[in-house]
Amino acid sequence: MPTKKDIIDRLRGLAEELEGTLEEDDSSVFARNFDALEVPDLVKSIIDYLQPQLHPYEAAIYWHLFGHSIISTGQQYCRASTKGMMSGVIQSSSGQSGDLSYAAVQKALSGLEQKEVISKAGETTREGTLYKINLPEEIKSCQELMKEAKTDLPERIDEKKQLDYYNNAENRLKVFERDNYKCHYCDKQLTRFTATLDHIQPVSEGGDNSYENLTTACLHCNSRRGSKPVMEMYVNENG
Repeated sequence: MPTKKDIIDRLRGLAEELEGTLEEDDSSVFARNFDALEVPDLVKSIIDYLQPQLHPYEAAIYWHLFGHSIISTGQQYCRASTKGMMSGVIQSSSGQSGDLSYAAVQKALSGLEQKEVISKAGETTREGTLYKINLPEEIKSCQELMKEAKTDLPERIDEKKQLDYYNNAENRLKVFERDNYKCHYCDKQLTRFTATLDHIQPVSEGGDNSYENLTTACLHCNSRRGSKPVMEMYVNENG
């Protein structure tokens, strides 16, 4: 006969399983939060931090995948084939042909994967391979460049207490950038479309929307924390 502890453990396991089925995955969160009005800022970020690190064919293929994923569908995923990108993406630098060679496309894709700019997200089919198109905030080399370029962070003056870093879209990005788009609680890598802001001191307890009272969190950790103190949440997440 099961003990009381066995029953409690089983119920806890069932609750966690149910919670997992209700939690949105990253692709769903991205699609729900994607805002086409942010595309110009996103493109500028790619031009400033990612493109200088890419070879011409790598850059051309990245923009091709970006256009057929995020721009066309509002998703970070795109299925593409090596043969399909031999034409219609960029002309060969040799000038002898308007198409890229099979080897050139493969080399560019391999380079993008090595730099963690794209990643395979599914099996290869007759239609091609499913790729996840990463944004600058997800790419380590871009994160480092973005960190070095931060020169417009709010000064440590009382005036920032009067500014709203929760509801203002531009200010929200400043908090995400400060935290390198990583969840404060589980260290999960996020994007501007999957990250949320969490109040360190809850508004119900007098907390405000200031720069110092906000931290980046994934949707899962933000929902689980609720009104718990930050330290209690941190201890629960880290055992």
